[in-house]
Parts: sequence; C-alpha cells; structure tokens
Amino acid sequence: MNHASDERVQHTSDEAGVHQICLNHPEAFNVLSSEVMSALQHSLDLVAQDPQARLVVLSAKGRAFCAGHDLREMRASPSLAYYQALFHQCSEMMMTLQRLPVPVIAVVNGIATAAGCQLVAMCDLAIATTPSKFAVSGVNLGLFCATPSVALSRNLQRKAAFEMLVTGDFISAEQALSKGLLNAVVPPEGLDAEVQRHVASILAKPRTAIAIGKKLFYEQLEQPLASAYLNAETAMACNMMDDAALEGVQAFIDKRPPQWRV
Repeated sequence: MNHASDERVQHTSDEAGVHQICLNHPEAFNVLSSEVMSALQHSLDLVAQDPQARLVVLSAKGRAFCAGHDLREMRASPSLAYYQALFHQCSEMMMTLQRLPVPVIAVVNGIATAAGCQLVAMCDLAIATTPSKFAVSGVNLGLFCATPSVALSRNLQRKAAFEMLVTGDFISAEQALSKGLLNAVVPPEGLDAEVQRHVASILAKPRTAIAIGKKLFYEQLEQPLASAYLNAETAMACNMMDDAALEGVQAFIDKRPPQWRV
C-alpha cells in the first residue's frame, strides 16, 4: 500500500505490517526541510495509527542518507521564533520514532550528517554499508549540533559523542559500529540481506511483547534505578498476562514451538 503524501518521502506498507519509508530527494542530499519533516511526521503518524504495523524500515536514495537541515531554508528566515519553531518540529519528529510501538531500522548507504546523523541515532536499530560515513558537523559552520547531541549522547559513550560534536569530523561505518551508533556494517551488496535478517527476526516475535518492551526500554533509561525497576516489574507482569507470553511459556514447558498469532 502506498501512503506517500510528498514525493520526497516515499511510504509503503505490506501485508506483513512492514512499513518502508524512504527519503527520496537525492539531488538535495535528502535534507530535512520543514516540508520534508512534515511529510516524515505524517508517515510516522500513519504507522502509529496502523494496528497491523510491525516495524519500520527507514532508508534513503542517493549518495547521502541525510545531510541534516536545509541550510538555505534556515538562512532565508533569520529570526529566533522561526528557529525555535523549526528545531521544535524536528525534535517532535525525532521523538516520534521512539514513541512508535514498533521497532524502526535505519538503513544507511551513504553519508549521514548533523540532523541526519541524529536521525540514525534516534532509530531503534541501524545498519550501514562499509562506505557510509557519519558526522555532526554543524560546529564547522559555527553552529554546535545541540539537538543531535541529545540523540548522540544516548547512543555513544560521552567522550566519543563529545569528540564528534566539537570536532565535526567524519567517522567511518566501522568506527560508528564500535562506538555504538550502528548494529551492523556490511558491504553494499549485502545490505538487503542484512536488513531482511533483522526484519524476519522481529516479525517472528509477538507484536505485544515488542511494543511493551520498546516503551519500557526508553522510559527506564531516563529513570533512577529504583523507579526503573518498578516500571520494569509492571511492564513484565502486564506482558506475562498477554496470551502470547502465556503460550510462549507453556510451549517451553511442553518442549514445542509456540503457536503465536504474532
């Protein structure tokens, strides 16, 4: 099914509940203009409203996954109110990725810079090709990547994140993997197979367990230890009352494969 509302953001879904969202403005390096962010927000909202959704694959066409904000658009309207509104729009769109009840996989085959690197960091999983490169390069223009720093500091160790933010230097896909920004790095010809491996693994799990788990995972990261455990206890107890969990545990006891309606 085609859900696209803007030709620069292609959005389709299939019967398995896999939503494919593709940034499709390669000649502009898939920059996040205000209109593109609105289109991406629209697609993410559609995923949130789809009870059959199981996961999102976020990819891009061209040599860049995403080069961040549209600097020409930003420079054309130099007012504090405009910039505050623009960055708030971006933050809301980024947070929507984590609020979705399904996993989001970033598929990177090119450069991801500034808010584009932030976009990778905000996805739940990220797979990249070996030639891909990553940077939060705003500081090179005199603009510290403050909003990308929120996502980056929650993926990388502090010193690694801060180094990227204050130098603006690119890191390779292998470096991004070792620093915690990526889950896997593969040659370009192996990208589709690696993505499908992750997709198949997620689709084999019950949707409810994934939804409960994702919500809890991000909530507890921001909580003190005792509060995190209280939250986790409730999440696990509620999960255990779900038919899928009861079937899964019984199947383990019976030494048979679970019969899930995933």
